[in-house]
Amino acid sequence: MGQASSSTPSHRKGGDLSSNFEDFFKEFKMERKILSQETITSIQSYLVNGDLRRAVSVISDALRDMEDVPVNTAVTGESGTGKSSFINALRRVDHEDVGAAPTGVVETTFVRTPYKHPKFPNVTLWDLPGVGTTTFPPQTYLKKMKFGEYDFFIIISATRFKDNDVFLATEIRKMKKNFCFVRSKVDSDLHNLEISKSSTFDKHEILQQIRDDCVTHLQEANVGDPQIFLVSSFELSGYDLQSLETAMLRGLPAHKRHIFMQYLPNVTEADIDWKRDVLRQKIWLEALKAGPSALMPFLIFFSDKDVKKLEETLTLYRSYFGLDDASLETIAKDLHVSVEKLKANLTSPHLLSVEKVDESLEEKLFSYVEKFCSVNGGPIARGIYFRENFYMQNYFLETVVSDAKVLL
Repeated sequence: MGQASSSTPSHRKGGDLSSNFEDFFKEFKMERKILSQETITSIQSYLVNGDLRRAVSVISDALRDMEDVPVNTAVTGESGTGKSSFINALRRVDHEDVGAAPTGVVETTFVRTPYKHPKFPNVTLWDLPGVGTTTFPPQTYLKKMKFGEYDFFIIISATRFKDNDVFLATEIRKMKKNFCFVRSKVDSDLHNLEISKSSTFDKHEILQQIRDDCVTHLQEANVGDPQIFLVSSFELSGYDLQSLETAMLRGLPAHKRHIFMQYLPNVTEADIDWKRDVLRQKIWLEALKAGPSALMPFLIFFSDKDVKKLEETLTLYRSYFGLDDASLETIAKDLHVSVEKLKANLTSPHLLSVEKVDESLEEKLFSYVEKFCSVNGGPIARGIYFRENFYMQNYFLETVVSDAKVLL
């Protein structure tokens, strides 16, 4: 009889966690989830059966894979289409910066060259030599360029997409990998047409004509439902760059989205919300891995070690959303204001500083926990308490997200 009563609470706790886990992940669209459906189902199954140990094992493996996994994107196409300029644009580096991909009016890329993101080294963009030249004929191009090593492909053209581009798309599709087409240098086309046809110039109409022309030629070449994005390497906020980066994210395996999402810029509120959703999932998984707490979060003591870890977390989140000190200095310079004035309009830089004489840092941290729980409820509303870092990480995240939107 004692055996039966001891097993019941364990199973009930597993059921509660399972219900919370299922409800939480239902909040996110499939393309925003950082776990594959197979992994979600596996964790769910263990939680339903009260096997927290195996659920934690799966979560630990998933978290480790997220942090260590590389994301490799190949930028390919014919010679002279602006691949190197495009890579610099994706990495947010100027052409004259140290480590920028070399650009010029003649072919500058003769070997496949990796370019890591300046802040997120797990994200690598590969600048591939132009296909279809005497040096790189289509027949040997895929093997020489090691196409099997990339997660996603961008086929770029500065004019119409040609036979070589269709060849690349066909071969990539055979590999069951994702790709998209980028029509580059649209700013140059618009500039030339505005000069030559100033009286009838219509920017939106011309862009639609370019897009329709690309789609027509690709469909005639039996490339079904081509994804086409019009971009300029010199006007990042214009045209389709944001949509392209979203497509790249959707085209990646679920466990690689966390790494790639970190690198995306804050162009719109939707970008910021997508980053937040990815990090919310990671925080939840880390909380499950650490295990539920027997104490309500208001009864937890913050040690010096806890505070140090919270400082590191806040610094990391600020970096993810472009709110680290170095980024704020750049923004302040662009806006012609002092860094101090910029920070005065933000909350996250001051979260762990104590301004009031009669308030300790620990009291301030408890106030954050109370604020988060009163607004969000979450697991607490269902009688499940996580360790203090769960509440602090979520509060830090929401604060940083709010600051990022202030700077749009």
